[in-house]
Amino acid sequence: MLRYYIPRHLLRHLLHYLLQLMTAVAMLASLQGKALADTYPSRPLRLLVGYAPGGPVDTAARIYADYLGRVLKQPVIVDNRPGASGAIAAGMTANAKADGYTLYFVASPTMTMTPLVQKSVTFKPAQDFTYVGLITDYTNVLLINKDFPARNVEELVAYARKHPGEVSYGSAGVGASNHLSAELLAQMSGVKMLHVPYKGNAPAMADVMSGKVTFMFDITGTAIGHINGGKVRALAVTSTTRNAALPTVPTLVESGLRQYDITGWYALIGPLGMPAEITDRLVKAQQAVGQDATFRERMSGVGYDLNVTGPAALQDRIRKELALWGDVVKTAHIEVE
Repeated sequence: MLRYYIPRHLLRHLLHYLLQLMTAVAMLASLQGKALADTYPSRPLRLLVGYAPGGPVDTAARIYADYLGRVLKQPVIVDNRPGASGAIAAGMTANAKADGYTLYFVASPTMTMTPLVQKSVTFKPAQDFTYVGLITDYTNVLLINKDFPARNVEELVAYARKHPGEVSYGSAGVGASNHLSAELLAQMSGVKMLHVPYKGNAPAMADVMSGKVTFMFDITGTAIGHINGGKVRALAVTSTTRNAALPTVPTLVESGLRQYDITGWYALIGPLGMPAEITDRLVKAQQAVGQDATFRERMSGVGYDLNVTGPAALQDRIRKELALWGDVVKTAHIEVE
């Protein structure tokens, strides 16, 4: 076997050269990243929305897109891709080019509930994306048929306990956010309630109004019109503090469910592997949007509370809520579709 001897001084020169080369490559990458961030964005951005036009998610996304575009000085175009509770748009985001020009205005159920109840979901919510941060929180409200005898949550639970099988709740479908929210209520109160799944919130709401089902949960922003119109009654909100739009409606915590703390949210994410410089640019842009008084006023006007955070806080919230809803799904034996 032949052996080659490299003089020590040549080896030192070779190692020195390799070190210089690696340093140069790192510097070049850093300069390229800075140059990219300095010119980003140079064309319009696409903002995916996983729900149909005209709904609460779409409404919030369009307000956000308007103000983000002002900060970035480029149009932000909303692209609705409804289906599978937001999972279709999530899949498109995961497969998009990681250049910062395709982003996703994502609703919390897509990241913390849908992966638990749909077999078709293959993405890992807490690790398969680039996370920019939370944008806003939203509160759900428990709506009950206006003629049902219960005047508060305590009376609703007592009625369900006294009349097994008579209290029912509607939802947008098996595994939907209002299904799991009502199931959590049933588990915490220790009573059985009948789940009636629908294909969307609208038919569920119609049956709550008519009295075919007893109650349902809905986003506060879309429920206010029905409440003010006297078509349904609001018994409680799901957050730990009262909602400014419904100041006389107690929380579920006030109603005796001390651990009930459910707040939905919207956030901005992108494909995994987006350059750090571009992510940082978006984080700063989002913070600037959140500080805009007119943006805050417009979001508050449709029932949302601003809660702008960074990437780490968003990932932490996703992990915690996946654990919470995972327990609810397991306890209720909700079948994965």
